[in-house]
Amino acid sequence: MVKIQVPPRTEPGERYAVVWVETSSKPGKGGVTQTSRVGIRVYLSVGTGEVPKSDFDIVSMAPGRNPEGIPTVTATVRNTGQRALDLSGSLSLSDGPGGLAVGPFPATLGTTLAIGDTEPVLITLNDQLPAGPWTAKLTFKSGLTSHAAKARLTFPSTVGQGSTVPVDHFTVTWWMIVLAVAGALLLALLIVVLRLIRASRARVAG
Repeated sequence: MVKIQVPPRTEPGERYAVVWVETSSKPGKGGVTQTSRVGIRVYLSVGTGEVPKSDFDIVSMAPGRNPEGIPTVTATVRNTGQRALDLSGSLSLSDGPGGLAVGPFPATLGTTLAIGDTEPVLITLNDQLPAGPWTAKLTFKSGLTSHAAKARLTFPSTVGQGSTVPVDHFTVTWWMIVLAVAGALLLALLIVVLRLIRASRARVAG
């Protein structure tokens, strides 16, 4: 058991820590010591007991190409809430040359995004993609908080990052996602029912 004693005059807010557990062997031949260590992240919320607000903002996107020549999108995300975030997300492309649409591509988020921090997020795409232009739609979520942003991007012809593009962003709430999934399930059920009715009519006619 680990107990954290918070000083009485500590200001409200969320703190970050790690609890390390470590064991070491006795020095062997040549003075070599083997050490095993395990850490547990700690999010310590100091305050009245209310859950701190979680929120973030997708600031911008920038098209580019990595050293292998593969198209990439670098998004800038800022933590605007009152607690650290573990984000997940993906990027989809639409309205491309000839009406092409591809994705979603997973986003590489790296470490936990601390309060007030801004972090670049890299999305690596497919090396067969035309340069564009494309409509890039990026969606991130943390818990029940979800935001999406879109921008018109054209990938550079050479290695490196292109110009940063402002984004149009909007909020995707959890009930919108539930409604979309429910609608897709109802549509699939309707298709199955219609096929069964047609098959039954065909048997009767035969």
